[in-house]
Amino acid sequence: MGDFMSYENVLTENRDGVLWLTVNRPEKLNALNRATLGEISDVCESVSDDDDVWAVVLTGSGEKAFVAGADIGELNALGPVEAKEFALRGQAIFRQIERLTKPVVAAVNGFALGGGCELAMACHLRVATSKAVFGQPEVKLGLIPGYAGTQRLPRLVGRGRALEILLTGRNVSAEEAERIGLVNSLCEPEEIVETVNSLLQKILANGPLAVGHCIEAVNHGLDLPFDDACLLEATLFGVGAASEEMREGTSAFLEKRKAHFR
Repeated sequence: MGDFMSYENVLTENRDGVLWLTVNRPEKLNALNRATLGEISDVCESVSDDDDVWAVVLTGSGEKAFVAGADIGELNALGPVEAKEFALRGQAIFRQIERLTKPVVAAVNGFALGGGCELAMACHLRVATSKAVFGQPEVKLGLIPGYAGTQRLPRLVGRGRALEILLTGRNVSAEEAERIGLVNSLCEPEEIVETVNSLLQKILANGPLAVGHCIEAVNHGLDLPFDDACLLEATLFGVGAASEEMREGTSAFLEKRKAHFR
């Protein structure tokens, strides 16, 4: 099993190949400060080449919050140059999460505001409890989101709705988040672990290389001209055809048996 050092602001636990990464600052509603972001980045780096981790679940500790935002104390002290660097660093770390070729699920168990909403959107999928609350309230601080919230939100829910949420800074309930496509599924608070596990079981029953290629094709293809995106898909399709995994998957289908990947 890969090594995860002990961290100050996050907890890591490998449960049968699924790494649960918990932001653990409950007294600050799990707000993201520099140190916490650095630890999340470190975990992502370890995950990317750890054969004992097949998926990641990102969540927050305590009853109230997933991640309630950035650390306002840190923000308040920034000048323009530091603020830009602050944003670029957070964006780079969230991009690191998004670019993992292992599925990353946000288990949103409470407030996901500002940087917390941006963190959830950087994950590949989002499961939320009925108590979850989303929002990008930065305009209320005289700022705009800095961790790609203005970019990911319209890509998930559409331009008009994203603008309305960004410009009002209002809270979005769990029910609304599911309705508009910000969240993949809803559950009751006590069902979150079971719901996330059941989703991951369906994903991890499939070829791991194919799962990674799907993530890659969507990640890069969305921002390419359509014909280039289709070429990327065809290339990844070709790479997949060279794999043992594809031989096993297609043979199992033809032999009417269950495929055994990994």
